[in-house]
Amino acid sequence: MTDQPTPLEVTGHRESDRGLDGAPSEPEPITRRERTERWFEVASSILLAIVAVATAWSGYQSARWDGVQAERYTQASARRVESTRASTLAGQHTLYDVNLFNQWLNAHASNARQLASIYERRFRPEFLPAFEAWLATDPFNNPDAPPGPLYMPQYVISEGEEAETLTSEAERLFAEGEAANEISDKYVLNGVFLATCLFFIAIGERFEWVPVRAAILVMATGMLIYGLYHIVVYPIQ
Repeated sequence: MTDQPTPLEVTGHRESDRGLDGAPSEPEPITRRERTERWFEVASSILLAIVAVATAWSGYQSARWDGVQAERYTQASARRVESTRASTLAGQHTLYDVNLFNQWLNAHASNARQLASIYERRFRPEFLPAFEAWLATDPFNNPDAPPGPLYMPQYVISEGEEAETLTSEAERLFAEGEAANEISDKYVLNGVFLATCLFFIAIGERFEWVPVRAAILVMATGMLIYGLYHIVVYPIQ
C-alpha cells in the first residue's frame, strides 16, 4: 500500500495560510502610516550617524588645536626668556663700551697716548667701527659731530638685535597660540551645536503626530548642515 501525499505536500500551503474559502491568504498591505514611519526611521538613523561622526570630529579637532595652543605658548615663553637673556647681555656690553670709552676720553684729554692706546686695544670688535667712524667726524674740532661712538649708525650690538628678533618671534608665537585657542573654542561650540541637533532628533522620535515630527526633523537637518559647514570652513590640524 503506497503512502498518499498530504494536502500540504500537494499545495505547498499550510491550512493556517488559507482563507475562509480555502485559498492561500495574501499578506496585508503596508499602510501609509507604516511607510511614513519607516522613512522617518531611516532619515533619523542617517542623521544620527552623521551627527555622531561630526561631533567626534569637532571634539578631536578641538583637542588638537588645544595642543597647538599649549605648544605655541611654551615656545613664546622660551623665546621671551632668550630675549631677556640677550637683552641683558646687550646692556652689559653697552655699559662696558661706555665705561671704556670714557676712560679713553680722559686719557686722550690728559695727553696720555700710551694709556689711550691701551684702552683702544680693549675696545670690543663691534665697538671699533663706530669709534673709527666717530673719529672721522673730527669730534674735537667739529661742533656738529655726534657726542660719542654710541650715537653713530655703525654702533651695533648683535645681542640687542638678537633680543629684538627673539621678541618679535615670541609675539608671533603668542599670537598663533591665541589664534589656536580661538579655533579650539569654535570647534567646542560647534560640538555643542551638534549635540543640540542630537537632542532634537531624539525628541522628534517621541512624537507620533507626523507634521510635528517632520518639522523637528527638518530643523535638526538644518542645524546639522550648519554644523557641517563650520567643519568645512574651520582650519584642520
